[in-house]
Amino acid sequence: MWTPNVWGVGIVVHRIRKVDPVRVAVVCASQYGATLGIAERIGAELRLAGLDVRVYDAATPPHAEDVAGFDAFVVGSAVYMGHWLKNASTFVRRHQPTLLEHQVWLFSSGPLGTETTDADGADLRASTVPAEIAEFSNTLRPVGHRVFFGAIDPGALSLPHRVIRKFPGATEKIPAGDFRDWADIEAWAREIARSLVKAG
Repeated sequence: MWTPNVWGVGIVVHRIRKVDPVRVAVVCASQYGATLGIAERIGAELRLAGLDVRVYDAATPPHAEDVAGFDAFVVGSAVYMGHWLKNASTFVRRHQPTLLEHQVWLFSSGPLGTETTDADGADLRASTVPAEIAEFSNTLRPVGHRVFFGAIDPGALSLPHRVIRKFPGATEKIPAGDFRDWADIEAWAREIARSLVKAG
């Protein structure tokens, strides 16, 4: 009597079920490197979940043909004067048709300091959402947007930004230090990973 090769069948089934990992592009615009650090930490968490991740500086973004090869996107930017940096906004607008067909998460790096609320008691993250997010919410329909606290090293600032910090009261509004909440950033990245792994 013929006996099936159980081990061989198992190997065949395994091969049939094997699929390529979800490919994720993390693209960010970073003025002095703090926001790029956030993007890299997000990328690291996504990789731990088994996703195929590429992290890009928006100053040198992936080409259109490369963009088309990704399954999901995380796009972020440092925020200055209430706006995303131009490189990040340009990436989103240029590739809007492609991004619209995929899951997209957005993040912004803006608030500084240890206080989470302003003088009126409002949540700083809610009150510092950059202007572009309203537009992108309509054009991309992102899964979500998150504001993270940022970091600033006075020694790394450009001359114009050093001058701005010399204005009366500026050092209180633009305090020096690293205020990035890594636990919050990693938790958000894990939320994204769970959503993509489940969808995949």
